[in-house]
Amino acid sequence: MQEYERKQLLERVEREGATVGADIPETISVQGEEIDLRTFVFEIKRRETVPSGERDRVEQAKRNLRRERLERLERIEEGAITREEGEALAQSIIGIDRALNALESLGPTDLEREQRAKQAQDRKRWMSFLKKALGREDDGASRRGR
Repeated sequence: MQEYERKQLLERVEREGATVGADIPETISVQGEEIDLRTFVFEIKRRETVPSGERDRVEQAKRNLRRERLERLERIEEGAITREEGEALAQSIIGIDRALNALESLGPTDLEREQRAKQAQDRKRWMSFLKKALGREDDGASRRGR
């Protein structure tokens, strides 16, 4: 695959509206296991809320889908693949994104906890950025040694 083709595929999967009109794949192989993705997503979406017994299953599915998406994206970015393989990977990534969007739209069950987690992540990213910008990446290690 030519480098410009690789860039086109990456741009396509990262585009804001890439999932518009895209279908959720019928089945998908995640971590070597076949999953009936479309059935799973529709089964979960059919309910008004996710029952407490299903929350862990849904969260695990989302984590697995994100991991699989990242692995497929890396194969496009760095792999020695053909144009056809790249097209298939891009299409599968868009399908994964569509499934993730559907699962994410279920909304958090504990808004307050979700907000605190997001704020903590934001603070962590901000502090990391500041340390890098100020050239103090090893600051924590030197303090611990005193």
